[in-house]
Amino acid sequence: MENLLCDIVKSIVDKPDEVNVQINEGDNTRIYELSVGEGDLGKVIGKKGKNVSAIRTLLTAVSAKEGGKRAILEVIE
Repeated sequence: MENLLCDIVKSIVDKPDEVNVQINEGDNTRIYELSVGEGDLGKVIGKKGKNVSAIRTLLTAVSAKEGGKRAILEVIE
């Protein structure tokens, strides 16, 4: 799932080399911490948060299909 997230975000941003995803796992959750290069944060969030909302929906759907832990996406500034 980490590769899916990286591929989606790298296709949106201007500086794909600066995309970084770190995973923190809890008992029932898996938190994906996404950091991007300077100036690319707005592109990831999108107008009125539509891009980040769509990415979160995809992560939720994939984690539900796997039957695993709940996935949470945090965008780090």
